[in-house]
Amino acid sequence: MDIASLVGILLAFGIIGSAIGMGGPFIIFVNVPSILVVVGGTLGATLMRVTLADFLGSFKVGMKGFIYKMDKPSNLIEEAVEMANISRKEGLLALEGREISNSFLEKGIGLCIDGHSPEIVNNLLSKDIDLTIKRHAKGADMFKAIAVYAPAMGMIGTLIGLVQMLSNMSDPSAIGPAMAIALLTTLYGAIIANAFASPLAEKLILIAESEKLNKSLILESISAIQDGTNPRVMQQLLSAFLPENNRSTDD
Repeated sequence: MDIASLVGILLAFGIIGSAIGMGGPFIIFVNVPSILVVVGGTLGATLMRVTLADFLGSFKVGMKGFIYKMDKPSNLIEEAVEMANISRKEGLLALEGREISNSFLEKGIGLCIDGHSPEIVNNLLSKDIDLTIKRHAKGADMFKAIAVYAPAMGMIGTLIGLVQMLSNMSDPSAIGPAMAIALLTTLYGAIIANAFASPLAEKLILIAESEKLNKSLILESISAIQDGTNPRVMQQLLSAFLPENNRSTDD
């Protein structure tokens, strides 16, 4: 669970909800036709620009913004160096059956144990990295689209409400409530875009960058293990993936 994402969305919606509650009855901010225009219109417009599979898959990717746990690069380096030590002393087959914390690292070690050449292992793992980044990019792109379409649909709903209001000017007492309802769609669109879709898209981009860094680190680790690189040299090479202030003092 990503605590920052969870706290962030709860804080954003909590503050908005509190401001609404302190200003009057909460029910006056609930309008079903306005919700349908904004939510339904936004999802429909977003669906038009992608395939159904990508549309549904993007929501699965979006869940990573809340439940994804990123491995620390320093922990990956420590684990990889430990396996390099074992491989150097006892051979690659000594790593078979070993519990490995990261699934991508486990996949790479499995390919090595199966006897694949360094070129094949590098190609397979590199392709995995590329496809992972593309999936994250598609997910982030869809939520960026939602952040664009939601305010636009809110404006469309507002215009619909204004037309309906102006067509019934014979009753002045109804103008105020009708105007309030017309503005709700703009509010809904702004909330969806700025308190949910846009931040989530940015978080997915951040996750993609972090995952690419970790997988690139693992790719270098696998190559070093296959080449029989000295574990101390390997650790120094992998330390380049860490911020300078987190690197080993003997790097």
